[in-house]
Amino acid sequence: MMLHRAASFAAFFILLFSAPLAAQDVTLTSPDGSVEINGTLLGFDGEFYRLETVYGELTVDGTGVNCAGPACPDLQNYVAELSVSGSATIGEVLMPALIEGFALQRGYDAIRERTDQTHFIYKLRNKADGALLGHFDFRVTNTDEGFADLLADEADIVMSLREIRLTENRRAQESGLGDLTAANRSRVLALDAMVAITAPGNPVDMISPAMLARVFAGRVTNWNQLGGPDAPISMHLRDAKSGVSQALQDRLMTPAGLVLDSGILRHASNKALTQAVTDDPFAIGISSYSETGNADVLVLTGTCGFSLRAGRVTIKTEDYPLTAPMFLYMPARRLPKLAREFLTYTRSPSAQIVIRRAGFVDQAPEELSINQQGDRFANAISLIGSEIELDEVQRMVKVLSPMKRLSTSFRFRAGSSTLDAQSLSNVQQLARAIETGEYDERALKFVGFSDGQGPATSNRRIAQQRARAVLAAVKKAAETVDLDDLNISVDAFGEALPMACDDSAWGRQVNRRVEVWVH
Repeated sequence: MMLHRAASFAAFFILLFSAPLAAQDVTLTSPDGSVEINGTLLGFDGEFYRLETVYGELTVDGTGVNCAGPACPDLQNYVAELSVSGSATIGEVLMPALIEGFALQRGYDAIRERTDQTHFIYKLRNKADGALLGHFDFRVTNTDEGFADLLADEADIVMSLREIRLTENRRAQESGLGDLTAANRSRVLALDAMVAITAPGNPVDMISPAMLARVFAGRVTNWNQLGGPDAPISMHLRDAKSGVSQALQDRLMTPAGLVLDSGILRHASNKALTQAVTDDPFAIGISSYSETGNADVLVLTGTCGFSLRAGRVTIKTEDYPLTAPMFLYMPARRLPKLAREFLTYTRSPSAQIVIRRAGFVDQAPEELSINQQGDRFANAISLIGSEIELDEVQRMVKVLSPMKRLSTSFRFRAGSSTLDAQSLSNVQQLARAIETGEYDERALKFVGFSDGQGPATSNRRIAQQRARAVLAAVKKAAETVDLDDLNISVDAFGEALPMACDDSAWGRQVNRRVEVWVH
């Protein structure tokens, strides 16, 4: 009986390791020949092989094996390959600017070759000898197509103007790509925002988010309902598959319980959208902050009189409510070393300069003195007595006056204690700054604020809890330094410093935040 089992096992072993290579194109063998793996080569990053085998997908260290077969890479003249797909807003402008900045810093030549309307290639060559180092392939369409390419194993990175959908993430996990909502599976590359635009000369210069949602739901159809002329409103948006349109539905329409009207005029690009709005005196559109052309940008306001204008600082701090982070999503697999070095570069100080020059909002932290925040403190003073206690405002001014506010802020998902996507990125950014010693000789204070719903004492307690939760997240991310050795504290002022009106869901979400102040 034992002999029969041994023979059966031996036959099974031979079947696995000695099967014909009809559907397999490489064989990896250990130096002594004792281990042999056959499979279809899925990728090689210059260090590790990635194979599809009878055991599933395997990653094998290239230093411990010899490769045989028609698909084996040239180890002497290895060329890093990377496939990127998704948003044209990111792919046509921002990524090329960053690749060329990376190449300039590393002493490479970056040569761009367009293959068709939606595809182009960047070839990175060594300036010294002309050797080809990298081959970065781009497909620029929209966010939906980017995730579809990733799920079809036709892309390594997705460029997205929205967060991944639950259905997309579930399919990614089923395909062996891992949980794309997990840490290090996505990053915020840069920041943008959704802004309402009109033709130059339109007398309407501000609108509330609630009214903006009603306009694009087809509930408000005439400009005289907005304080303008008696004329029908013409609505303009990007195409339905664009990340901007989808983010608009998520961030503006869904919280209002509304859907986009079927009569909206759609455009294939931001440039076409802004031009159409500029040419029509009765048009309104929603475009990216980075691409407004000659159109007028409306200020967001509320019934209490507070107003918020899209700008570099208000987008960085998320004080402007319709921010639109620009994401890169990456599956749980190793990328080529050159690609990893490029991704590291995108978070560097020099990359932040490139991002700003390309017309987008960078993530470099800025320090804002209390004198630069007069409107915010005026809001607090205007509410003393009715909603805010004088003693609390005085304490806040005393504590914060000697300090400066960092543009690095933290906000939470609607109806949740979970940080939103931009804030999760801010956790990583702040943790890295702390690890590099940027704040070693300075005092950091995490300050919590709340909306005005409920008793002031409860709001202050909740705000304090949120501030502690953010500090804990930063501590966890800053793995190489003990934050207990630094001068870091927590405080909270509840509803004492509102950013927006509390009479709407978006206003309350803007007010619920944690700020970082430095001295």
